[in-house]
Amino acid sequence: QIRDIERFAAETPIEVVPLESGVLLDMIVTVWSGEHEASVRISHSHTHIVSIRVDGNTLFSEDGSVESTEATVDYALLTVEDICAFADCLDPDDVSDVLDRQIECNTAIAAEGLKSGWGADIGNVLLDTYGSDVRVRARAQAAAGSDARMSGCELPVVINSGSGNQGLTASLPVIEFAKELGVDQETMIRALLVSNLVTIHLKTEIGRLSAYCGAVSAGCGSGAGIAWLYGRGKDPKALLKDVSHTIVNALAVDSGIVCDGAKASCAAKIASAVDAGLLGFYMYQNGQQFRGGEGIVTKGVDATIRNIGILAKEGMRQTDETILDIMTHRCD
Repeated sequence: QIRDIERFAAETPIEVVPLESGVLLDMIVTVWSGEHEASVRISHSHTHIVSIRVDGNTLFSEDGSVESTEATVDYALLTVEDICAFADCLDPDDVSDVLDRQIECNTAIAAEGLKSGWGADIGNVLLDTYGSDVRVRARAQAAAGSDARMSGCELPVVINSGSGNQGLTASLPVIEFAKELGVDQETMIRALLVSNLVTIHLKTEIGRLSAYCGAVSAGCGSGAGIAWLYGRGKDPKALLKDVSHTIVNALAVDSGIVCDGAKASCAAKIASAVDAGLLGFYMYQNGQQFRGGEGIVTKGVDATIRNIGILAKEGMRQTDETILDIMTHRCD
């Protein structure tokens, strides 16, 4: 089927036109064969089919203005404080199934990315340019995994918030630092839990689809997981400060990266997002922080996260439309 699709794409004229429906995630795919025509429409979420038509006849239809009927999880109660508390008190067996797979799968595709030089080969560029310090390896691993995934590598990835790139970014830097620190598997899982849940917390505020690059959220998540690793064993309030200030610092640095689709440059954006997460952590370790009232940063980590959600959902709507206009009309 992959070969058939490659041949189809090479031989078939394909036209992409923005769908001006007012719905952020909305797509109609129409195909023709001889005198026959078929179309499918998805709306609001990537797997929510709202219409199927063949030769002008409607085979399936539901109100496309209604939000997806898929089962969803309510993340509204997530806070950074509760995430840190949960990481300390949970039974690792409750989460080890998914996180063990995240370690195994995401590490494997990162290794493949470094071995075979997929895409723009950002991982090897980083290692060849800056050396093999753990701070470089953390960025290189995530970038290499993304380069492989964006360029067609078929190895599986354990995702975060519906995104393979976010799953790679939230996990691989934490795994690399956990290895560097020589911690046991249980400690690594707890740190990964912090990273994944912080990423979900950020992405929940941003929404399913935005011109705001999701790797920024995951880079903050990985910074939070690394801060948790270094602060483990501290008084809970002190550890919470480490994690919270890391997130706020990172968000103040990299919250201007735009999403212009899945492609090779995602790997470079991921490297930048992880670097922002690490800078956020090292800033606080050195007694430095961005404070409320400085730009989009406000008092309290969760309040700052809400500001990011407003920026991404409301402030970047026009940005999203402009990016689509550029990609469909001005990139010839």
